[in-house]
Amino acid sequence: MSVVAQADQVNTRSSALLAARARLNVVRMLEATPAGHVGGALSCIDAVAVLYSDFLNVAPDRIDDPIRDRFLLSAGHKALAQYAVLAEQGFFDKAILDTYGLANTALGGHPDMHKLPGIEGNTGALGHGLGLGVGMALGLRETDAHVYVVMGDGELAEGSNWEGAAMAAHYGVDNLTALVDVNGMQISGTTAEVMNMEQIGAKFEAFGWNVTEIGGHDHEVLHRVLSEEPKPGVPTAIILRTIKGCGISEIAGTVGSHYWKPNAEQLAVARTEIEEAIAVLESAEEK
Repeated sequence: MSVVAQADQVNTRSSALLAARARLNVVRMLEATPAGHVGGALSCIDAVAVLYSDFLNVAPDRIDDPIRDRFLLSAGHKALAQYAVLAEQGFFDKAILDTYGLANTALGGHPDMHKLPGIEGNTGALGHGLGLGVGMALGLRETDAHVYVVMGDGELAEGSNWEGAAMAAHYGVDNLTALVDVNGMQISGTTAEVMNMEQIGAKFEAFGWNVTEIGGHDHEVLHRVLSEEPKPGVPTAIILRTIKGCGISEIAGTVGSHYWKPNAEQLAVARTEIEEAIAVLESAEEK
């Protein structure tokens, strides 16, 4: 095996372990308040883990660095994923996870940049994250900083997304990458039933973006695609085909996972399932 291949394998194991531990952090938050937008958080958490593990040039000790990379969670209701990864990466004390959903918590239903370190923008009014990302990328285009925006397929019905897509292509914002979490479901049913936005990749291509479509839970493929140099003068869209609620068997692939209200028994089963997955990954990392 080549040195490069060995490094890729190590990176894949590292990010996969980060994602698994982040999933356990999600369960921990639900143990504090057993309700939340779990399904979408678990469908995008692998991509979020890969970004923070190996690509985002940002760290807890320099969160105010003016030329740091930026991460925006446009689908802000998936905040459990970002909270879980930020905690695992040392952006804040893990004890804060136990305040999720409680009065005056820093961990609200949507991310708040005024309450938690590492949050770059308040999101949750769906469809605004890409526009924010375009503005940030334009402001950083003379630097080495890159802007990553995680979106959801359900929010693509908001027209502001396509204004942002048009602007990014028009101004050649090549330091911008949008990762679209396509889990095929939203709060009231499948996206095909509620508002069918397929073919998503073709739409971004029509706006002038460079588009790649991959499985959103495959860490090796995520690393490979994110490692590719952006095309000069062209923004990048990565379409992630994912499973809503991925990592918790009881809710995986269900509309009901969108806002899950588990009981104590369900949380115990979910915790055990994820802890077993972590044990397997830790054993592989030791070899």
